[in-house]
Amino acid sequence: MTEQMYFSSSLIAAIAVFGGLILLVGGGESLVGGATRLARRLGMSPLVIGLTIVAFGTSVPELFVSLTASMQGYPDIMIGNVVGSNIANIGLILGISCLIMPLVLTLKEVRIELLIVVSGSVMLMMATAYGFFPRVLGFLFFLTLISYTIITYRVSTSKTAASDGAGQDGTQPEPLYKAVLLIIAGLLLLGFGSNLFINGAVDLARVFGVSELIIGLTLAAIGTSLPELASSISALRRNESGLLIGNVIGSNMFNLFMVLGLTSLIKPFELNQDLLQRDLPVMLAFTMILIPVLHRHGGTQRWHGVMFLGGYLVYCFSLVYV
Repeated sequence: MTEQMYFSSSLIAAIAVFGGLILLVGGGESLVGGATRLARRLGMSPLVIGLTIVAFGTSVPELFVSLTASMQGYPDIMIGNVVGSNIANIGLILGISCLIMPLVLTLKEVRIELLIVVSGSVMLMMATAYGFFPRVLGFLFFLTLISYTIITYRVSTSKTAASDGAGQDGTQPEPLYKAVLLIIAGLLLLGFGSNLFINGAVDLARVFGVSELIIGLTLAAIGTSLPELASSISALRRNESGLLIGNVIGSNMFNLFMVLGLTSLIKPFELNQDLLQRDLPVMLAFTMILIPVLHRHGGTQRWHGVMFLGGYLVYCFSLVYV
């Protein structure tokens, strides 16, 4: 009877997790699709779309999951989701993309964004050493992101106006209401999916005796990174390297500054200092390695994909066996 109840609990939790993931992926795709259509109507370049609109859209699953986890009293799942997603975005998503085809992008084009991500990572490490993420730091994070987005949009639209419409394909833009409907549908799916996913993930952690932090760093992180993978594959099909790498870097920036910033503004949270022993240094290292890669090679090669993906697999191995 005990084994039957154990199996039943595991099955229900697994169904909830995968059902939540399906809703999160569908919601993320819908939101990204609507946001991208809206951005193109505003005349934004593929790189800027990747750094802002698509990055925001693909980070919304992390935001919903993190807010839900924090409000329900599971801060380890919340912070594990953010840190694990940032590691997965570079190690897994960018690694797979580099293996499929070389990507072209210079460091000059994303140096400001990389500097912001590195700075945010260091500040998170300092807060973790303190053991708490205060509301004032969340306000600083959120204000930084809002300022960056406004400045980037203004610079992008001014360049578009100066080029007198260069780069437009001449096609008739889609009606605005379609983009708005996609965005609304995406937000609804994300809301339902995040609740279902968190409840299932917590139940799985209890059934298998795994810590909530590990669940956040692995299952939650990979699950909420699926929209990034879907948008990256879409960018590869269109041969838009700038949108792809911009999406990865931008998503990491939004995860740090939007997710942590907004979550702490609503409810400040404690930080597990175990993150300093492995996870936060790995997250920072994956970000830092992009600087020499983009500076020396003007993009990524397939062997970079082997390096990123290999490093991510070693990291996942350490989570399970170390």
